[in-house]
Amino acid sequence: MSLTGGQRNDITQLMPLIAAIPPVRGRRGRPRQRPGRVYADRGYDHDKYRRQVRDKGITPVIARRGTGHGSGLVEQSIALLHWFRRLRIRWEIRDDIHEAFLSLACSIICWRRLTNLSLC
Repeated sequence: MSLTGGQRNDITQLMPLIAAIPPVRGRRGRPRQRPGRVYADRGYDHDKYRRQVRDKGITPVIARRGTGHGSGLVEQSIALLHWFRRLRIRWEIRDDIHEAFLSLACSIICWRRLTNLSLC
């Protein structure tokens, strides 16, 4: 997750966000440097950006415009973030405080997902 100004176009932050992904740990040996796939909504549907993501060795899973919903994962993630009232409407003037609440909310969502998977 990254935080930008309200009037910035999302597509300008796609490649810097991918570059900021830390190495994936887990198995022995050299850690993976990139994820296998990147999920995005229709706002990122452009062949230029699909090509840039593929050049990094990542499979883009981006919904096409004018078609049915893709995976729904991005929309679901935004909906989960809106559960946190403080993120639904930005009350903080300072962006570092808002980013801290956003990081906390993302951590809570991931924790809930992982605990639900371990119960199955």
